[in-house]
This record gives sequence, structure tokens and C-alpha cells, in this order.
Amino acid sequence: MRRGRLRSSKPCTDTGASVLPGKMPAGKLVLQVLFLFLLPSDESSEVVSGCRRLGHFAPHVLEVDGDVILGGLFPLHYVAPEPDHIFTDPAQDKRCSGFDLRAFRWVQTMVFAIEEINRDPALLPGVKLGYRILDSCDHVHTSLQSALSLVNGSSAPPMEESVASSLHCLSKAPVPAVIGLASSTPTRAVAHILGPFEIPLISYFATCTCLTDKRVYPSFLRTVPSDVFQVRALVQLMAHFGWRWVATIGTDEDYSRYGIQAFTEQLEEWGGCVAFHRTLPKVPTEAQISAIADALEASTARVVVVFATEGQLLELLFEVARRNLTGWQWVASEAWVTAQILTAPEFQHVLAGTLGFSFKGANISGLSEFLLRVLPSPGPGSVFTNQFWEEQFGCRLPYESTEFVGRPICTGLEDLSLIESSYTSASPVRVSYNVYKAVYAIAHALHSLLQCTPEGSEPKGCNTGSEFTPGQLLHHLKRINFTNQFGEKVYFDQNGEPVPLYDIINWQKDGNGEIQFQKVGSYDGSTPYGEQLEMDKDSIEYAGGQIKVPVSLCTSPCPPGTRQATRPGQPVCCFDCLPCAEGEFTNTSGATECIKCPMYYWSNAERVACVAGIEEFLSFQEIMGIILVALALIGVGAATAVSVIFFLFRATPIVKANNSELSFLLLLSLKLCFLCSLVFMGRPSLWSCQARQAAFGISFVLCISCILVKTIVVLLAFRSTMPGSTSIKRFGPSQQRAFIVACTAGQAVLCMGWLALAPPVPYKNTSYQGGKIVLECKDVWPLGFYMVLGYIGLLSCVCFVLAFLGRKLP
Repeated sequence: MRRGRLRSSKPCTDTGASVLPGKMPAGKLVLQVLFLFLLPSDESSEVVSGCRRLGHFAPHVLEVDGDVILGGLFPLHYVAPEPDHIFTDPAQDKRCSGFDLRAFRWVQTMVFAIEEINRDPALLPGVKLGYRILDSCDHVHTSLQSALSLVNGSSAPPMEESVASSLHCLSKAPVPAVIGLASSTPTRAVAHILGPFEIPLISYFATCTCLTDKRVYPSFLRTVPSDVFQVRALVQLMAHFGWRWVATIGTDEDYSRYGIQAFTEQLEEWGGCVAFHRTLPKVPTEAQISAIADALEASTARVVVVFATEGQLLELLFEVARRNLTGWQWVASEAWVTAQILTAPEFQHVLAGTLGFSFKGANISGLSEFLLRVLPSPGPGSVFTNQFWEEQFGCRLPYESTEFVGRPICTGLEDLSLIESSYTSASPVRVSYNVYKAVYAIAHALHSLLQCTPEGSEPKGCNTGSEFTPGQLLHHLKRINFTNQFGEKVYFDQNGEPVPLYDIINWQKDGNGEIQFQKVGSYDGSTPYGEQLEMDKDSIEYAGGQIKVPVSLCTSPCPPGTRQATRPGQPVCCFDCLPCAEGEFTNTSGATECIKCPMYYWSNAERVACVAGIEEFLSFQEIMGIILVALALIGVGAATAVSVIFFLFRATPIVKANNSELSFLLLLSLKLCFLCSLVFMGRPSLWSCQARQAAFGISFVLCISCILVKTIVVLLAFRSTMPGSTSIKRFGPSQQRAFIVACTAGQAVLCMGWLALAPPVPYKNTSYQGGKIVLECKDVWPLGFYMVLGYIGLLSCVCFVLAFLGRKLP
């Protein structure tokens, strides 16, 4: 840095030789050499030093001297010249083109704020702020040229030396702080250069999230919120209106790349999709512009989110307007949401209804009048003003060598108050307000650094006895915290970020057919989630002046009773609607999964609600139940009839030979077997579940026991005819009764143990389809049921074996 010339005894605009420090890192030394190459000095100094620079960079500059000089970098032109890569000849001095009226308003706002501070006795009393403002042309190489020239000192002509000598330089650097730039890519380049020197760079418009990294950009701060918050706000806006199918358009600059990448990620996390993304080249061809317009026209997305500046969008919007592509809802990033140039009549039918987030605005008192006091002049410090005048009024000044030869001559007395443009539109200002806050942030940091006290107090004024470094100013900048005249707190967090505040802007036509930027809501990123977005939906006009919210969906939400099924190979926003399966339902639109009905409930035919399942059991009123009861009664009646016949003819030889006692007992057991089937009918209950199993098991065992005894008796009767056989006597009537009781008692013990330990319980079986609930008895302990059946099976097998052995008996 040029430190030797910044003594208090010399003016801040001195252009003498610089003195290098004794010890300097290699990186700084390289930058020092670059500074020396760009140093604007006169021929005499070159002759004395014995060196001659190969090139000369003499930028247009707007400057006023002071005790502390604030630097400014603004994109006063939006078309930068192509860099000259021919190294055999001296580089040609090329100028930028395409004057930006809005950027000139930002410049004037910085001048206005500095003059306002200089008049304020309470802020920096006795210290005069000056400024040195250069054109960045919104490009990397021109921004670096201007930044290097800026931090090397002023190019004030010698005639101003006597005036400047009365001022004391309080900073060891020509420019201790820089306000700039607008675009993120040039800002990154300049922040890389200024960071090692700890020169604060305060941006008023660069919003890229990449600039948050303090390890890479240690001296960077900004009065504009980072894109992190803008992206969150945009996604919340999409969610607020239900816009899930969105197109995005951007540029190949960092601001657009990082912004769209973050927006796409957060949109997909919410459940939205990007229908298509197109990138605008720096210098697009007609074919490239046409291809983007074709993609927009062919897409089903009706919402377009654009991260770009107004200058980058012009050619595309001209093509969109020419094709009359209306009906698309444009959502603007803060870079162009208040761009006056895009409200021209040829764009109104396309862009009317645009929504977007803009920085919080303010009505700065006295700024409008200050802007109107600008006048052209043939002086060397009025180049930017003269270019503005020619652009604003479409004429050419006689003392300016411009390319506008065919234009009429300007008088210099044209009335700015009769013009409506992006320069004169200062109510409220937004980016200009960020510039205004940046100037006041530096002023408050200087006030703290110089230990200033208001006039009238002791000691009065500021400590101007020693020089400060940019690093000291940066330290105090990071710690400022004040409330400005608009009630807004101004401070920087640990990443150099301000409070994230946005206004929601809607482009609405007024009664004269002109588009106005109407505030319809706000966003405060410092409040809890869910309370950040506030919007007056009734005051919003959408694309084409409609009051109905546009729909932008790849597929309409699935109706109730269906669920979304993603189509293979397509975004999640494109899906088919499939009906819910039986037993499931959805009562809302857009459901991704069907909900299973609660226990004992079933979905209705439309699959939109659950109804109680139809309970089914073997009822006495059903046909099957009636048939079963009839068969059981027929069986009981037949057994009873046989019993009556046997009883009436009990004295006959055939009845006596058939063992009438066992016959009556067998007939009784058969009646019980027929009757136990009736217990299996009707609604199951705890007692019926227990009774049916016991009745079934015991009655069948009693029946089989009787048959078994009769079979044994027959076998013994034929064997007793053999000489000396006494087996029939050993198995007499008493033994037969005991055998039947013993067999039946075994089954009774098994049943009682089973019912005591784990009895069957009533159970609603919902495994059947069609919403049916079958009421049945559930065996809690299946082994008990298997033991009962096994016992019956054992007696049946024994009976079968004995019958098989007696198959040959006569």
C-alpha cells in the first residue's frame, strides 16, 4: 500500500511515490506491483524514478477530497469491453457502454449520504468524509481494474492540490473502505484482492451465498441479505400458493448459479420439482434465445423463477413479448424485481402480475430533491453526470465526445422533474437504501474508532491525532449496532450479514396503464419459521391481471380415495392416481399413501372413509342355520324314535340280546352329539365358546365309548363259546359301565384342564375381504384342542382295531 504519502501534513490526493514496507508477504508484494502498474502519475515522476510504465489506466472518476476517503464501485455501464489478450502491443483503453440509470441513482445516494453526514454535528464532528467513485461495468476484469486503481489513491488534477492540502488524511490507506459491488462474481474477485489487506468491502447488492465464507472473504460485509434467506422466502412463497411445478431461468454467474442450486434443493425438499432450467449466456445468440423461449412455450409449468439482472433478461423478454407468451406467472429475484426498464409498454402484457422479493425500502428524506439537482458540466469530474444526462434525455452534450452523433444537442437545462425513469423513481428506494446504510455503517464505525463525542461536550470532536489502518476500521465495522432514522437496526452478524428483511413486490397496472411496484407482503428471516412470511392475498394481481391464483402442477392432486404413484423416470411431481386397496382410505387430495382403516372397520366403496365392518356368524335366521337346526332335530328325533321303540319292545329277545342298557346310553349320546351342534350357532360368547368345546368332546367320547364297549362285548361273547373261557363273566354290566365312565371321565378331565388354563374366547376375525368380520371362538391354547381331538381319535382307532379283529365273526 502507498503509506509514505498519507501523512497528516499532506493532502489525501497526493500522487507522489509510494514507500514499500520493509517486510511484506509475497502475496501482498505481488499486489503492490499491480498497484504500481496502475498508479496514475504524471510524466515527471516517471522520469525522476527512471522507470516508465508500459500502459496507462485513467478511469473516469467522481471524487471529492476529505479527511477520510470512502471508495465506491458501481455498475454505471452494463456492457464491458472484451479484454485485450494481445501482449505484443500496448493495451488499448476501451470504454464500457450501456449507461445504467438506476446505478447512477445509487452513486448519487452515496454522495447524498456522505454530504448528509458531513452536515451532522452529532456524527463524526470535525471530520470531513470524501469519496472516490469508479465504474465497475458489472464485469470481473473492469471491476478489478477499478478496484486496484481505487485503493492506490486519487487521480485529482494538480489544480486541486491547494484545496486538498487543507485536509488531513486520517487513514494510512488511500481508501480505508469500499462500498461495492452489485453483482456477485465481480464482488468475489474484488473481495479476494482486498481481503489480505483487511480493507472492508461493503456490498449493497451482491447476495451470493458463496460470499458468506469468512475464511475466503475475511473483509467482506454487506447491507443486503444473502440469497440463503431469499431462497427460503421463495420456497415459502411456492408453498403458500401450492406451486409445485416450476421453471427456472438464470445466468452463468455465481449469483444465479448458487441461487438456483439452493432454490432447487429446498424446493425438492418441500416436495416441488423444477420442470426445466435454462441458462442465459453472457452474449446470447438469437438461436439460444429462441431455444429458451421454445422451452418455455412447450412446458406445462406456469410459474417461472428467474435469477438474473434486468440487462441480462432484456433479449429474452423481447422474444417472449414478440411471441405473446402470456399466462406465465413470473417470479423475480431481488436483482430485477424493481427494474424500471422492464415496465416498458412492450413488456407489460407479459410481466404484469410479476411477484418477487425486494430489499426493504425506505423514503429517504431529501433524496428526491437531491437527485433532481444534478446538472451536466464540462468539468473533468462530471463525466458520469454528462453520460447520465445524454442517456436520460436522448441527446448529446456539445462538450462530450460521444458516439451519439445523430442525436439532438442537449441544452443542459432540461427538467428532470418531468421525467419518470429508474433514476427519478426514489419513493421508496431499496438498493439505494442499502447504499445509504453502508455509508452510515462506515460513519458509525469511524465514530467509534476515532472516539468521537458530540459537539458541546468535553473533550469535543474526534481523536484525529493518529492515523488508523483499514484493519482497525474493519474491527469496528463488525461491532456496530445502531438504529437509523427509519427505526431499523443496522448491524452485522458473525458472517457479515445484515438482518434479512424483504418486501414482497407485485407488478400492478394503475389507472394510467403504467406498472407500479406494489408492496403486498413482507418476509422477516429473523422470526421463527411459520411466522416469517406475511402476505395480503386479496391485494395481489397475478399474471394477466387475474385475481385467481394460477395453478402450476405437472399432475393435479389425486382426489380422495386415491394415492399418488410416481411415474418411472419422471419427477415426483408427475404421478398417476391409483385407488386405495380394500381396507384403506384417503379423505384428502394429493395423498401419497393410503391410510389403513382401524380394527373392525372397512373402507367404503369410494375409499374415502371407514365404516364399521359387517359382523357375520352362524345365525338361527340364516338358511344355513335353519338347515343345520333342522338336521340336528331330525337326528335327535330319529334317535328318540329308536329309543321309544327299544323301550316299548325292551322285553323282546332281540332287544335283550342287543344289551338294552348300552343301546339306550348310545342313543342318548347320539342325541347329545346332534344337540351339541346347536351350541356352535348364534353370536359367540365366553360361555358358548367354552360349552361348545366341552360338549363336543364329551358327547363324542361317550358315544365312541359305548360303541367300543359293545364291540368288546361282541368279541368276548364269541370267544366265550370256547371251552373254559371266562372272559365274558369278567366284563359284565358293572365293568362295562365302569369302562364307559372311565373313558368319558378322561375326556372330561382334559376338557376341564383346557378350559381352566386357556379357555377359548370370542374373536372377531378380520382377515376376510369385503369388510366382513367373522365372529368365532379363538383357541388361545391350540394344544388343548388337539389333545381333546387326539383322545377322541385314540378311542376311535381302538374301536376300529377291535372291529377289524372281529370282521370274520359269524
